Amino acid sequence: MFDYESMRLIWWALLGILLIGIAVMDGFDFGVAILLPFVAKSDVERRIVINTVGPVWEGNQVWLILGGGAIFAAWPLLYATAFSGFYLAMFLVLAALILRPVAFKFRSKLDDVRWRATWDVAFFIAGLVPALIFGVAFGNVIVGVPFRFDDTLRMTYEGTLLGLLNPFALVCGLISVAMLTLHGANYLALKAEGPLVARGVRIGRMAALAAVALFIVAGIWVAYGIDGYSIAQPIPHDGPSNPLLKTVTKEAGAWLINYRLFPWTKAAPVVAILMLAASALLLGKQRAGLALLASGLGIAAIIATAGLSLFPFMLPSSLDPSASLTVWDTSSSLLTLRIMLAATVIFLPVIMLYTAWVYSVLRGPINEAFVKDETHSTVY
Repeated sequence: MFDYESMRLIWWALLGILLIGIAVMDGFDFGVAILLPFVAKSDVERRIVINTVGPVWEGNQVWLILGGGAIFAAWPLLYATAFSGFYLAMFLVLAALILRPVAFKFRSKLDDVRWRATWDVAFFIAGLVPALIFGVAFGNVIVGVPFRFDDTLRMTYEGTLLGLLNPFALVCGLISVAMLTLHGANYLALKAEGPLVARGVRIGRMAALAAVALFIVAGIWVAYGIDGYSIAQPIPHDGPSNPLLKTVTKEAGAWLINYRLFPWTKAAPVVAILMLAASALLLGKQRAGLALLASGLGIAAIIATAGLSLFPFMLPSSLDPSASLTVWDTSSSLLTLRIMLAATVIFLPVIMLYTAWVYSVLRGPINEAFVKDETHSTVY
């Protein structure tokens, strides 16, 4: 079996894969919800938009549950620190996620314009809030989170909800909203028909340009305007999970060290920019399937860029840099990581195969005839 160092690296990579799964699979659900008030001009068009994601959003949300479970099992100190520090922000995300199924189920209960308009707004909020807050959270991780530990590893968080909304984090939040709006526009172009697709294409291409521009701005900001973190002395990669046993310093340009040490990592931001630009181009040429694939790869590359920049840090502390959580001092025990890896090897492919089967069964366009056919049990 793998040794402790290897298991920590494997679970760091698996966490990244699960975060990418959340962003790619649940991301177009959020993107479609964000697009709803801008692309649909009639009740029939709004029903078409909602029904493109109505049958699949629950399955996509499995990735969010998997991600939370993986953090809890493999990185318990990260789970406790992040979910405690971002408590109010996570509460807003959960409230939005709870609002989404209610909007799906209640919207068509009454044939009343104001009733349906209210749930359309709720559906939009349920897409915008998670997309924005997830991006803001990533931005705060790069800047550093205000927490510290005492000698018994009891965590103290000294931030506020408004404190999370710092300028850099808001830029990251806007990147998240823009890239998921593009992803949603691609999915809408693939699944829907009619004039709303043309409106979605126009907004999606603008979102792609915004995502690329903001991503470049964020990269320059990280390079020249934000101090990164570095471990002052080598620490054992198979040592105890105690973040207080190391010394960490803050210094300018530290988040770029990995790109100098491992030149291949430069591919991640390059791929992100190229894929987002390619997605916009393909969307304009009505190649929705390829555009959706490109936007998914772009999203994956953006998340990979953040992870590779931070490595080995997982949650830096702005109050006490030496309390920052890293891959080498935050994980569960070796036995736990091995058991979880065995479970992941068995069940993750099953989930992926089942998801692929569901999408193959539900393939085909959603149009006016579909939403008016009351024999479909999935029509909202």
